[in-house]
Amino acid sequence: MLLLLVVVNALELLPAASAFRMYLSGAAVALSLVALIAILVGNGPSRDDRSAGAEAARPMAVPTRANQTDAEIVGFLAMLQARGRLVDFLMDDINAYDDAQVGAAARVVHAGCRTALLEHFQISPVRTESEGSRVQVAAGYAPDEYRLLGKISGSAPFSGVLVHHGWKTDAVNLPRVLRSSTDRLPAIAPAEVELS
Repeated sequence: MLLLLVVVNALELLPAASAFRMYLSGAAVALSLVALIAILVGNGPSRDDRSAGAEAARPMAVPTRANQTDAEIVGFLAMLQARGRLVDFLMDDINAYDDAQVGAAARVVHAGCRTALLEHFQISPVRTESEGSRVQVAAGYAPDEYRLLGKISGSAPFSGVLVHHGWKTDAVNLPRVLRSSTDRLPAIAPAEVELS
């Protein structure tokens, strides 16, 4: 998932993608939220219990069990798919389509994913000032809310130009996923088969 986020962000930097930058940004925000949920919820304790001097054991085939956290992340991804067809959009090879078709599809993805985000997250900017304005980063700032760029010397407070206002969430209201199996993760979207 993080690799997909890196790819979407890299696409934003391409000059040829400038017409789609807003849509790519939306996709990047959605993927970032999914990654954030994964990080916040965590994956439990570290699985590496070996001591520093222990020999590496041969890997054994151990059946993996899908945990509730992973299932809920898949559930959120399923919401983004159901509302905005995000997974369809990201997994499809858009090189086969012209810019007008991609743009039209991106509008649907943007509207649907935005609706899902606003229903389940209380999202607000980290900074309310206009991008490009001079701001002060106070001492004791939350390090997850700021990425300091350029020459960093000394300690806060820092003064600089706001490049991006950032995003944060003050509330999350995701439905709990009811699981029918602990042996696998739920599907993001079911396969649709029209019977004849």
